[in-house]
Amino acid sequence: RQAGRSAVILFVDDDPLIAMSTTEMLEDLGHRVIGVSSARHALDVIRSEQPIDLMVTDHVMPGMTGLELAAASRQLRPSLPILLATGYAELPEGSQLDLPRLAKPYHQDQLRDRLDQMLG
Repeated sequence: RQAGRSAVILFVDDDPLIAMSTTEMLEDLGHRVIGVSSARHALDVIRSEQPIDLMVTDHVMPGMTGLELAAASRQLRPSLPILLATGYAELPEGSQLDLPRLAKPYHQDQLRDRLDQMLG
């Protein structure tokens, strides 16, 4: 079934295969995806005028982690919902940002349920 509503989703992952499969899942759910492969590029998009409804970001990436990206994006767009996709690498203790998480690997229905919750 289609998502509750169509959203513009900024998707950040440095793994090309994950990026491709997740982009397909999101588009299949009826969303528009802006895919970037680094936190730096994600921040460029967040700084721009581009409307974004939600950001899905990987946690472990070279240069800047998903949590660091989330913290930086909060400065720029305080109300942007952020979904953190994390695999084997557990988050550091005492991470200040209490972000919704999605465990990797995930299936389309898990992704859809999470986004439906977050997009209302």
